[in-house]
Amino acid sequence: MKIASAAYPLDVLTSWAQFEDKIEAWVADAAGAGADLLVFPEYGAMELATLDGLQVAGDLEASLFSVSDRLPDADALHVKLAASYGVHIIAASGPAATETRPVNRARLITPTGQIGVQDKQIMTRFEGEVWDVVPGNNLQVFDTALGKIGILICYDSEFPLLGRALTECDVIAVPSVTETLAGYWRVRIGSMARALENQCVTAMSSVVGDAAWSEALGTSFGAGGIYGPPDNGFPPTGVLAAGALNDPVWTYADVDLDQIANVRADGIVLNRRHWTGQDGRDHPATNVSLR
Repeated sequence: MKIASAAYPLDVLTSWAQFEDKIEAWVADAAGAGADLLVFPEYGAMELATLDGLQVAGDLEASLFSVSDRLPDADALHVKLAASYGVHIIAASGPAATETRPVNRARLITPTGQIGVQDKQIMTRFEGEVWDVVPGNNLQVFDTALGKIGILICYDSEFPLLGRALTECDVIAVPSVTETLAGYWRVRIGSMARALENQCVTAMSSVVGDAAWSEALGTSFGAGGIYGPPDNGFPPTGVLAAGALNDPVWTYADVDLDQIANVRADGIVLNRRHWTGQDGRDHPATNVSLR
């Protein structure tokens, strides 16, 4: 398959039709390049709040529910586009209201109209302490016509045990938004580490550019990137493709599922198999005092 990971800019929208045109243009561009799986970024859906005016979009609490109210319509649009262009789409994540507080939700949409839901597991300090966004559903392994796909939303990619829960996945998407270069590199390093230990492919997408109307987003730094294990059949760097920083475009890479299977079965190293050690047991550390 060919994967497309987005470096996606947010706009101030003046109409729903403008949003429809924007998303279709991005999908058409990727589909025209032969992409099968399109990965949009974390909180890319926040631009929907501008449809209720900049006062709402700039209000942390109001913007959560403004976007949540529009997610069903956004999903319907993505369902239509996935069917029309014959692609799988991981729609830009956004806040989804629950019985308690909103979660940060990404959706995997298939050409047949099915929708898989993945909520972020671990909140950043801003999400948890200021915005009061909460963790959502358990991690999901989506069995699709393209292979097994998982989603680790941004900060989640920095935790090895979350990646380990998706060890059956061929591809792990990492939708992200980061306000600093350091944040971008944390998520990129996490994405590359998950590809290494799971012997799979990870696809990182990013929000890029200014969104001064949003206290939550501000200015974002990022790029699309697609990574694999530095092993047989893959680049020695593990980098299948990496976009230029802050360039609002798709980044593409071809991915061969047989290549993933071969590395898992007979790679130079077998990280995925040896997670618990060659003797099949965990390896806890022992405290040794050298005082």
